[in-house]
Amino acid sequence: MSDMLIYDPEVVEGALLFGRFAYPPNRLGYCGPAESRSVYAYVAERRVDEGFFRLARDFQAAYFYLSLIAYSNGYRNPFHPKVVEAYWIGNELLDRVTPRKFYDALTEKFKKRMPDRAFAWLVGKLEHGAHPHHNFHVFDVYTRTGALKSARPDIALEHMDKCRISWGTVEAVFGGQVAVRRQPLVLRGDRLQLGDPEVVLVDLAEGDVSGVPLEVKPGDTVAVHWDWAAHVLTPMQLRRLKAETELTVRLANEALALA
Repeated sequence: MSDMLIYDPEVVEGALLFGRFAYPPNRLGYCGPAESRSVYAYVAERRVDEGFFRLARDFQAAYFYLSLIAYSNGYRNPFHPKVVEAYWIGNELLDRVTPRKFYDALTEKFKKRMPDRAFAWLVGKLEHGAHPHHNFHVFDVYTRTGALKSARPDIALEHMDKCRISWGTVEAVFGGQVAVRRQPLVLRGDRLQLGDPEVVLVDLAEGDVSGVPLEVKPGDTVAVHWDWAAHVLTPMQLRRLKAETELTVRLANEALALA
């Protein structure tokens, strides 16, 4: 990657957005490089260089989706902010990833890691409008290729709720934590849905590194990933994240009904 691309303001914006969403599971050891503290230092200090991009490419699943979205929309750099926004939050770029391209990419990346029946179930969702969004990966890939494929149902549900990108309203800020009112993912009967809003504490910063990745205030709506406030959502971003979540939950419930 050239210096021009690294320091282009748009790419810096996209890279830092990626880092804020990618760091929370990385600090827990679920994905990405071993150097999670380095990832955090970049986003807290709001700077990027070739070292950051090397670390970012080690988030293999996320980088796979970014590359697919970028290729399908004519972007040369998968860390363009529109591409990063599409994967974590959602935007019009997802609509331009054709089912054929999505199928081919999933086949190359995941088919050998899944039983034939599970893979057929996965790609069957494409004809019903599934998008290459992070929440699709959580509900439909992570549960069958990662740590959740053999987890107890209650553990799987908790992990899905934490791993999906959710949203909540900031009630109060306490230094490196914020109180957020959000709807949890629940299972009622045999259907997944969003439950009644509850106030939870989520992290905003680590205490041993200078700088804060994100500035928030009461009343802001934030995107939450693994108990971490990753981004302040605009009204348009919130609408799209809600739409992607509704789509993912609907497809999941249709699959449960057929099981």
